Amino acid sequence: MTNLKSKVMSLGNRLAVKGEDRSAAFIRAWAIVKAGGLELAVKGVTFENRQEALKRLAAYAPDQVRAFIVPEPENKADPAALAVRVGVQGGRGLFTLGYVPREMAPVVSAIGGQLPALRIVSGSYGYTGKTTFGARVALAV
Repeated sequence: MTNLKSKVMSLGNRLAVKGEDRSAAFIRAWAIVKAGGLELAVKGVTFENRQEALKRLAAYAPDQVRAFIVPEPENKADPAALAVRVGVQGGRGLFTLGYVPREMAPVVSAIGGQLPALRIVSGSYGYTGKTTFGARVALAV
């Protein structure tokens, strides 16, 4: 129980420093710690050639794909943006797959700089049945 309480206190304090109301910060921290972490959809995966990249990434075993959350202070649209970059083991670098949702960026940055787990999801839409791909990242607390 002490470990749980210390995790809530630590995360709650970090969220409060990021500008969230102190009471709301601890309520959110409790929910995140109780759930064991946070999982969220990566935004922007339909732009540029990201759908093709996701299709290719889906062919790899999960332990071969590494995800990183990287701050992008030079981003003109949002200086607080957090990019989700991925790379394949033995590959030639990192690819920007998308972004952490804007409203979740302060929470994700408060959780810390651990490596997130990446999950590729797919589904079809419309009467054509065209398959689209998405990505979710999970951060443990």
